[in-house]
Amino acid sequence: MQSVRDRLETILSRLAKRAADEKVYTKLYAEAARAAAYASDARRKAGVSLGPLDGRIVSIKDLFDVTGEPTAAGALIHAGAAPAARDAAIVRRLRQAGAVILGKTNMTEFAFTAIGDNLHHGTPGNAADASLIPGGSSSGAGVAVGEGTSDISIGSDTGGSVRIPASLNGVVGFKPTAGRVPLTGAFPLSMTLDSIGPLASCVADCAITDAIMAGEEPAVLQPVSLAGLRIGIPHGVLFGETQAEVAEAFEGCIDRIGKAGARANDLSIDDLIAEMRATTRRGTIASMEGAEVHADWLASGASVPVDPHVTGPLSRALAVPASAYIRTIRRRGELVAAMAERLETVDVLALPTVPMVAPSIAAMAGDEALRDRTEGLLLRNTQVANQFDLCAISLPMPGTRLPAGLMLVGKNGHDRHLLRIAAGIETLLRG
Repeated sequence: MQSVRDRLETILSRLAKRAADEKVYTKLYAEAARAAAYASDARRKAGVSLGPLDGRIVSIKDLFDVTGEPTAAGALIHAGAAPAARDAAIVRRLRQAGAVILGKTNMTEFAFTAIGDNLHHGTPGNAADASLIPGGSSSGAGVAVGEGTSDISIGSDTGGSVRIPASLNGVVGFKPTAGRVPLTGAFPLSMTLDSIGPLASCVADCAITDAIMAGEEPAVLQPVSLAGLRIGIPHGVLFGETQAEVAEAFEGCIDRIGKAGARANDLSIDDLIAEMRATTRRGTIASMEGAEVHADWLASGASVPVDPHVTGPLSRALAVPASAYIRTIRRRGELVAAMAERLETVDVLALPTVPMVAPSIAAMAGDEALRDRTEGLLLRNTQVANQFDLCAISLPMPGTRLPAGLMLVGKNGHDRHLLRIAAGIETLLRG
């Protein structure tokens, strides 16, 4: 068996060769990673293990605190911020589990947009084709796992920021129920919607990582039998403008899952989505809460450049009165309860993670209207899980020329059950 140190050195050598044009990682912890790898190898030699993450190579999004350095969150404006006094809660838990933390991955500025571009650090090229967008906001996280420079990446998901890059880069991405994993030491976007989730090459690795970050004892994931599984298909607005090959691949997946004994039936949620859209018309929850996070520099003006795709929505949201925000949060609670009631007849919802494969970076940079439309489509399906306080996972979907994802959406707090269902479906689709 190859040593952890040898695997790490192979990755570091690969990254060194492209150091002049590095866009996936914003910071590498080479010496600390070497020390952690050496310690893991020594434990293995002695027959000791800290658990299933011991010696796994992990990258973390550039919004998690690491002791002694500023937390940039993809922005130049934070380059001179006070150094973090301690590691983020999830970073501490990963280290204690023996993970080898390789570095911080690139992200969209302040985790706010879905394309995956960053004005300051460049746009990481998609793992399948470097001319294509990676998806965001956990852009580097998706590419790192897709290209094999980390076993597991840790991202954040406020409207789809783990699942969008997972879908476009052909990996698994899990968004837990909000509040399951502590946000302490993670740079915030939305206190209501933020969640922290893993990206990996398989469901089992996501489940192990999620358990450790949530402070649980990781256990072997037992896939559920698909026989009798009740799947709701929310045909309607969430299926509009879906590329033909993505739609065909999705139908192929549902057909295979059905042949394994699952029962798939239409379950309309269009009325609840329409209500949520009406509720957030004045301002989205993420933009209103994000505007509060950034209120000081928004009001006084930034001394260094900030992506206009970020400043525009945040500045507009800053003008929304507190009464409108409070009404939005109150109404959202009612809609969350209505969705929970609607989902009582199914075990999971299934739909394409995003309705497309990755478009080109050049196309997004050259056409502002196309960029805006693409971003809306990228977020459309994934944000439902955040808005309605659910958990969700994206699995690679066979049958497309470029990566596309199958999204399974589970009930609030049913995270482990969703992961067990996903493991059963993953086995079927990979067979």
